[in-house]
This record gives sequence, structure tokens and C-alpha cells, in this order.
Amino acid sequence: MTTTMTTINTSRFVLDPTSQRNPSQRQILARPSSLKGLTVGLLDISKARGDVFLDQLERRLVGVGATVKRYRKPTFTKPAPVDLRHEIAISCNVVIEALAD
Repeated sequence: MTTTMTTINTSRFVLDPTSQRNPSQRQILARPSSLKGLTVGLLDISKARGDVFLDQLERRLVGVGATVKRYRKPTFTKPAPVDLRHEIAISCNVVIEALAD
């Protein structure tokens, strides 16, 4: 595993905490100007009450014209399986990952 360090601007970084051996850098993609007409994937990481948050978020997204697809990790203790990540990547324009306790 490698740590991914994403540059937000010249003074901020987003670190992937799954490993700290060899950080890699990549640019953040531009945000869409609107979610209308886009497919938004909602990924529940399987923590308690994450689905409650995503239910509310889904209603709001549908209200602004987005199509929503729901996904759920088998457990919050491990990264999402490769096949799930692939399905999300080919099916969605935008992804929101949610957790709650």
C-alpha cells in the first residue's frame, strides 16, 4: 500500500492514512458546477447510522436532479473490495463516502 497525498492548494494536503511508507501525489479533479443530471454514488462504509445520514443526503441530491446509486462496504475495518470500487468508478460521476457513529 502507498500513502496518497493530494494537493488541494499550496498549503493544504489530504493524506490517505492506510500506509505511510511511500507517499504519492495526485491532483484533485475539478468539481462539477452542478449535480443535475449526474450519477452520484453514495458509499456507506458500514458504520452505525451511516445509512441514516445517506438517506437524508439522497433526498437532497434527488431534489437537485441527481441520480443516486447506493453502495455498501462489507465492513468499515477494511478498504472497499476491488470489484465494488470498480463498479462505483464505472457507474458514477461523483462519489460521497459516509460514516457515522
